[in-house]
Amino acid sequence: MLWVLLTMLSILVVAGLVAAYAAFTHRGADVPAVPWVGDVLERAVSAVPTLPGDRPQR
Repeated sequence: MLWVLLTMLSILVVAGLVAAYAAFTHRGADVPAVPWVGDVLERAVSAVPTLPGDRPQR
């Protein structure tokens, strides 16, 4: 039962980070109240390999 709870909690954390990236960081805005999360997400996205032309140019 504990493993199920830990797994669900980790899924919710990852989903929250993805939503924060899509809502704020991807659009060029700072995440309210925790701007360091946007910096961490931006570094993580630039570290992941993607196909050429996948990210829009700013």
